[in-house]
Amino acid sequence: MQLAPAARPSPARATRPLLGAALSAVLALTATACDTAGGRAPGRPTGTTPPTARSPAAFPSPALPSSALPPSALPPVLTRGQARAALITAADLGEAWEPTRGAATWRDEVLKATAERTRRGDCRRLLDILYTEDLFGGGATTAPRATAALDDPDGGAQLHYRITSYRAADLDSTLAWLGTLPDTCGRFEADAGGTGRDVRVTALTPPEAGDAGRGLRVTVSGTRPGEVLTVDLVAVRVGDDALSLTNGTLGEPADDATLTAVEVGTRRLTEVRRQGRAQV
Repeated sequence: MQLAPAARPSPARATRPLLGAALSAVLALTATACDTAGGRAPGRPTGTTPPTARSPAAFPSPALPSSALPPSALPPVLTRGQARAALITAADLGEAWEPTRGAATWRDEVLKATAERTRRGDCRRLLDILYTEDLFGGGATTAPRATAALDDPDGGAQLHYRITSYRAADLDSTLAWLGTLPDTCGRFEADAGGTGRDVRVTALTPPEAGDAGRGLRVTVSGTRPGEVLTVDLVAVRVGDDALSLTNGTLGEPADDATLTAVEVGTRRLTEVRRQGRAQV
């Protein structure tokens, strides 16, 4: 730092106060500069780090679980009303179908009992999903936005339908996992209370709809000789929303109901998304 020269030379004794003042000023400026360079802003307590700005559109690395994401980093989701508008109805499937009268008896007798006694990880998870209808997780972030349950009383079939909003990458991860199950769980035996049950898992090709989709057909031998439970599981992603359904029966599977539900449901979900999404 350069000090301004004095107007007239002064004796040595008179220059001491000026030199002392200049030195104090230099030390004060140096301390301020060091304090700022050390990352501590004036007025901020020691040890406090300024928050880092995060763009709502910038997601953390895939290694960070989605449950740890701040709300601003998650994609916007459909409102409840929009999700309900995207549901299928009994009228979409035909006059044989009606709103459900309650859970089908085979859900507890066959699916729940078999899942509880299956030790193979992926296979048990699949049976649990068929029983609970919870394909995309169990946390608040993956809770379904809307659900529907329909029955075909004559055929003994029951169809459960859900719409879920979540990150597209996470939805695709679940769909990819479904695609591995015909190989990892193609056929296995589950011990249900001392009774062996034959379980088979095969791929089911959904109609070409949405951005991505997977389907499975699972058969489980029933509680009586010759009885077989057949459950179709299909999921389709549209952006960062997904529809999923199970269609099960102890009788002859109603393939047309599964296909119609997927086609109509995907078209309806696509249209609702086009009308606009809302931040929650």
